[in-house]
Amino acid sequence: MKTERVLTALKNTNRQLRALGFRRSAHRASRPYPWEAAYPPGVSWDFKLRPRPVYALLDEAVSAYPDKACLSFAGKRYSYRAIGKLVGKLAHGLRKLGVGRGVRVGLLLPNTPYFVICYYAVLKAGGTVVNFNPLYSEREIARQIEDSGTSIMITLDLKSLYAKIASQLDRAPLKRVVVCRAHAALRFPYNCLSLWFRRREVAQIPKDDRHVMLRSLCKNSGEFEPEDIVPESDVAVLQYTGGVTGVSKGAMLTHANLYANALQIKTFARWVKPGGETCLVLVPLFHAFGMSVMNFAFSVGAELVLAPRFKVTAALQAVQRHRCTLLFGVPTVYSALSARSDARQYDLSSLRICVSGGGPLSPEVKAAFENVAGSTIIEGYGLTEASPVCTLVPFGAPYKRGSVGLPLPGTVIEIVSLTNPRRILPPGQAGEICVQGPQVMAGYWKQPAETQAVIQEGRLRTGDFGYIDDDGYLFLLDRIKDVIISGGFNIYPRVVEEAIGLHPAVAQTMVCGRADRHRGERVKAYVRLRPGFKLTAAELRAFLKDKLAPFEVPDEIEFLAQFPPELLERQSRKKILIQEFRKKRRARFWKSVGEYVRGCVGPLRGWRLAFRATAPRASES
Repeated sequence: MKTERVLTALKNTNRQLRALGFRRSAHRASRPYPWEAAYPPGVSWDFKLRPRPVYALLDEAVSAYPDKACLSFAGKRYSYRAIGKLVGKLAHGLRKLGVGRGVRVGLLLPNTPYFVICYYAVLKAGGTVVNFNPLYSEREIARQIEDSGTSIMITLDLKSLYAKIASQLDRAPLKRVVVCRAHAALRFPYNCLSLWFRRREVAQIPKDDRHVMLRSLCKNSGEFEPEDIVPESDVAVLQYTGGVTGVSKGAMLTHANLYANALQIKTFARWVKPGGETCLVLVPLFHAFGMSVMNFAFSVGAELVLAPRFKVTAALQAVQRHRCTLLFGVPTVYSALSARSDARQYDLSSLRICVSGGGPLSPEVKAAFENVAGSTIIEGYGLTEASPVCTLVPFGAPYKRGSVGLPLPGTVIEIVSLTNPRRILPPGQAGEICVQGPQVMAGYWKQPAETQAVIQEGRLRTGDFGYIDDDGYLFLLDRIKDVIISGGFNIYPRVVEEAIGLHPAVAQTMVCGRADRHRGERVKAYVRLRPGFKLTAAELRAFLKDKLAPFEVPDEIEFLAQFPPELLERQSRKKILIQEFRKKRRARFWKSVGEYVRGCVGPLRGWRLAFRATAPRASES
């Protein structure tokens, strides 16, 4: 009896220790994966793909839905046939301009039809797209041009954009600027009115060989033989990101990566009606999230409704006017829409599904928006290095608070130990999220060491901290990488600190994120001045205006005479998470040991009491 109880106690303790991560071998994921059982009906994890160029997504839609609306912008609609012709003509013109394999073409464009047309035209001509954020400062744009080797830039004839490029023409490697007339994207009579009322915003474009008007490149038949693309190796897009380290670098996304990711989403999203959806896009197309929305929309023949910038009233009106069925936005968008006091006055009944990405969506914002719109928000998870979508919540599935969904078909997500990245953790245990799949990038542009640091044994280390439950759902808990996510934009403290440090009055600075109900996080800077210098927060923000994007400029600036030790000894998020993990594991370990000891001592105590009860007493003898 005693031996059996001791063996049972040992088995229970061993089981608890295994649950804590004390195991001899790695817990590698294997088929069937836990998430397969939770897939929507008709969806299989086996994702068979014949890689094709990214522009094939548009070509296939043009062939299947030639007369269906493809784009809507400021009241002007374009059919798939019209967009297909414009893309072909521009691709032909770009080819004559010298665009081909290995030529990198920058797009400094907001959400307009020009972005869509230029994106696919560059790819069809054989070039590589380099996406630029129009909000970036001239300094940030110059750095990206230099690093990427962008030789041709496409932008609008607006002073706010062209001025950032004009000075770069005198420096290598930029050689030409292709200029799009902003007013030409508008319908009559607004195109004519814009020429007059907004004439002060229009830049004067020099007439020389370095400047080419986009309209002149489209003066051809559009008939030419596209570049012979090798989807698995030819880079379609250089998408710049800070990655895990916070230093800006270009993620090399191949044609196969982007084409596969669009079809992965299409395969998983069985609730989408091909040829019958109208998508309101409230995320920038130059962002990885927005780019994936565009590629996915064309893979299902949807209509894209675009707006150059997000405005709450315009967004609500767009849903009502265009009878939008799908909406894509970051959490800040849903927070702003649900907070609008008169939102219920708009007819939002056409909305079936809304997709949130680019940052964590709080349950409160989700519930508030769904109550106003009467539609469901589903979340997804991804990162630039994965083209970018990795997981998605199935439509109609039971709500799991904090979950960002199931891995897409063909995608494997594993959780590895922070202390030993070679050790894969079982369901329920938290660690670094790693991704494998056809959407994982080829690597970082001209950064082999950085590439090797994040892609190990075929797994992409995301720098995010989370776990997978027994049903295969992924949960995000924290970020290992030092990044601030504000309004869907990634802000890297290191970049902001470098810009602040350029001010002659600044001796020391430290930047961090602070919680914000609307934007998720806001930027706060601690600054110590040099002796004898004076500086106000307003003066520092004015100094940073041409060095940082508006969303990167600190919302809060606190001046300190001396930095506290906790700021000077700032540890990386990974070290902090490791310390917290070790504390929790140590506590659970000693708890298990205590339970084991109690399991062993309990029977002995019972036997002792039983022995006392049955033993003859001295008085009886």
